[in-house]
Amino acid sequence: MKRIALSLAALAVTSAMATTITLYQDTQTGALYTKPGPNRVKLGEFVSKDEVVKTTSDLKKEMAKELKGTVVSAKVPKLKINGVHYLGYTYTNYDDTNKADKSRFETRRNYFQVKAYWNDKDYARVTMDTHQNSSGDWAFRLKYAYLYLSDILPYTGVEFGQVHRPWIDYAEHHGWLYRSISETFVETGNAAHVINSAGPGVNFKTKTDYFTSEIGLFNNGGYHAKKSGSGQSFEWRLTYNALGNGTKHVHATSDEWLNISFYGRMLTGTDNGTNKDTMTGIHAVYNNPMFLIGGHWMRDDNDGGVHDGKGWSVNGEFRPVPKWSILARYDHWKVTPASGIDYTKKNLIAGVAYTYNKNVKFIANVIDYSDDKPHVDNDKTDYMLTAEVHW
Repeated sequence: MKRIALSLAALAVTSAMATTITLYQDTQTGALYTKPGPNRVKLGEFVSKDEVVKTTSDLKKEMAKELKGTVVSAKVPKLKINGVHYLGYTYTNYDDTNKADKSRFETRRNYFQVKAYWNDKDYARVTMDTHQNSSGDWAFRLKYAYLYLSDILPYTGVEFGQVHRPWIDYAEHHGWLYRSISETFVETGNAAHVINSAGPGVNFKTKTDYFTSEIGLFNNGGYHAKKSGSGQSFEWRLTYNALGNGTKHVHATSDEWLNISFYGRMLTGTDNGTNKDTMTGIHAVYNNPMFLIGGHWMRDDNDGGVHDGKGWSVNGEFRPVPKWSILARYDHWKVTPASGIDYTKKNLIAGVAYTYNKNVKFIANVIDYSDDKPHVDNDKTDYMLTAEVHW
């Protein structure tokens, strides 16, 4: 619309600024005249070439002034820019009467992302996120920064830099679709709490209709931790896409999928004195436009680390009418550290979501957490309101 307006303005400016001349042609000799006379026919009004060149030059200058501040320049033909925000309010009620309840507004996530494409498939990506540090200040933190090259092997591309780790990103797009209110089972502190979603490394991503995978080598602590030692984390996800949509970017309210995954990690070398760090899990999920149901079992062994244990999780979503969803999840994690006493974490999530439009979703939910850790009362209930924004 803006381009049309500029074109019309250009036409008006050209007409106003240019000097016109009326020409006549003798019907017998073909000679041209600037005045009427016998046997002369009017040809119309014309603008001299020099006048047109001058007017066009002036017009370009005027248009450049109008566009100043809106032009984006890059060394690639295409830039893709987008953002994601998880905005909310949470009231926390602690069972322990010695702990004061909390009431707070939150900006849980604020992602700003740019992808620079030099062809249809290959690109460089940077994703920034906000993070509140211990002093209360908000910092801009690097989440992803990598080069992606497609088809370096049959059906396989590679991320190199600060990249996706194989499991969590897949789980957030196929199994647990509500990262705005809680991390996945393997990441949340209310359950396994053994891995995060990104880290410096290399990730090979394969996609076919019936099989997808991610296999890579990463700094063991991910993007949250400082690297030390010679250890690297070998991590993988192998997925059977039973309905044959592995090459497609699926949408929960319009697509159907049935996926079974095997995922895990294994430490190579040593890291912070640890020479063993293994995680293995099995996951299955079925989705159609009416509902989703998924769940998995997982265990972690880090030489007796504080998060060692095993457990399971199940979650579902029911979409009874357009735009509305009912969601629930239950996590069960048995902690088995080398020192200390074994205990069990139980995490229950229930809520309702309303899709306002393609950019905004509202969620109201409750998270009830409990554990049986001796001599400590960590039980609590969170009451949450969330606006999930994508642009």
